[in-house]
Amino acid sequence: MSEQDGDGQLLTASGKTAPRIGLALGGGGARGLAHILAVQVFDEMGLRPALIAGSSIGALIGAAYASQLSAAEIRAYVLELFGNKREVLRRLFRAKPRQLIDLFELSPVSQAQITPEGLLEMFLPRQISREFRFLRIPLLVTATDYYDRKLVVFDQGPLFPALAASIALPTVFRPQVIGGRVLVDGGIVNPLPFDLLQGQCDITVAIDVTGGPVEEEHNEIPGFIDASFGASQIMQHAIIYAKLKNDQPDILLRPKVDGYRVLEFFKPEEIINDALPMKEELRSALEAKIAAFEAENSS
Repeated sequence: MSEQDGDGQLLTASGKTAPRIGLALGGGGARGLAHILAVQVFDEMGLRPALIAGSSIGALIGAAYASQLSAAEIRAYVLELFGNKREVLRRLFRAKPRQLIDLFELSPVSQAQITPEGLLEMFLPRQISREFRFLRIPLLVTATDYYDRKLVVFDQGPLFPALAASIALPTVFRPQVIGGRVLVDGGIVNPLPFDLLQGQCDITVAIDVTGGPVEEEHNEIPGFIDASFGASQIMQHAIIYAKLKNDQPDILLRPKVDGYRVLEFFKPEEIINDALPMKEELRSALEAKIAAFEAENSS
């Protein structure tokens, strides 16, 4: 467990200065539900990240956790919502007709792309803060500037537009326009944003859920959707591999969730259960890193 002294300095249970721990939650669609187990370890250990950096689904889980929802609350919400297709349909049908129309951009060019911010308004927990400044944990949300071809990081202002930009995966979601910039999924240029934590934290933790193409049969030719998502995953793997050559987080974990497709959100319990071994790995790694930090700073 950790606590604060009278000056607000974070302390460990032994009274020693606690390390600043940064948590990077990567993109990966439905596989990112495994991130819930990572924040659960922080809760169980009585720790709080000093900074969270999230891309795509990692930005959503990070925003929920930074908004004072516990890991248990996030998990219960996800299981209740996505464990029951009827609940998803119920929320859609409860929406007013105008809202349903607004949820999609219907034009020959867009081919009915979903508006990401409308989807977030409909499905994210109401407890999630609307502004970065109301978060209890500082949060960095990544997006990609489509025309400038570079990373954009949000850490202030309205939260939902930033989250919408971070999840705006091409072919599924309509790009977001913020401040005159056309933005798409943050995972396109930075699928695992641990580098945003470097220099700001004593211990950096990164959870990689990018996975890879799912092969049901040997040499199976993928359909259009699977090929599109699979190519994106291959690209993201290449980006992460290149980043790791230059710098690495102190703790890097890859939960065993490769067998799930990007949009398989209706299998939340299966995804979380398959990722369970990561909990003990993360707990052990954090205990070791914290002990090493305390030993190094005990003099």
